[in-house]
Amino acid sequence: MIGYVMVGTNDLGKSITFYDALLELLALKRVDTTKDYAGYASKDNPENIEFYITKPVNGNKANFGNGTQISFITDHKDVVEKFHKLGVELGGKSEGAPGERPEGSKVYYSYVRDLDGNKICVFTNI
Repeated sequence: MIGYVMVGTNDLGKSITFYDALLELLALKRVDTTKDYAGYASKDNPENIEFYITKPVNGNKANFGNGTQISFITDHKDVVEKFHKLGVELGGKSEGAPGERPEGSKVYYSYVRDLDGNKICVFTNI
């Protein structure tokens, strides 16, 4: 069971701008902000933070893990497409345009690297 997910950032302000807009598509909103982190929760359950962006506690530079990916699920194919488009518009990098993978699987994915290189996926069953 996953309690919450956390990714590191080297610029909390820019990451907040990025994730505020992007996670809105998934009905997540920022519910906690300090000088070191921001926490996001479902609009329907704001007391249960599911996702954090944070400056590393040890003071070292944040970096992403090769092979590490954070995946969000949605109920709508159009949200997958909007998520990818907005993620790139906000300064993220495409890691895979929206599409069914593998063909015939009935699962529709898109992949974006955030401003710090963290790989973020959103998907839906079609």
